[in-house]
Amino acid sequence: MLRENLKKEIDKLNEEQLKKIADFIAFIEFQSRQIESSHPFWQRVTPTERVREFREWVSQLPKNSPSLSDEAISRDTIYEE
Repeated sequence: MLRENLKKEIDKLNEEQLKKIADFIAFIEFQSRQIESSHPFWQRVTPTERVREFREWVSQLPKNSPSLSDEAISRDTIYEE
């Protein structure tokens, strides 16, 4: 019912009024994107989507970079004597 009434009212508007309506709609859409993006990615998506995004990120890492040596990641070398 509301949708039909709004359509009838919109049909009565002139170009300047329609532009104001279009601007208002754009503002509402912008606000909803801002609210959506205020939540961290991991809260907005499913675990499956998080896994897919993580794997995609990993696939973009350089393949030929050197790995850390065993000594570099050894607990003994982390702490000073």
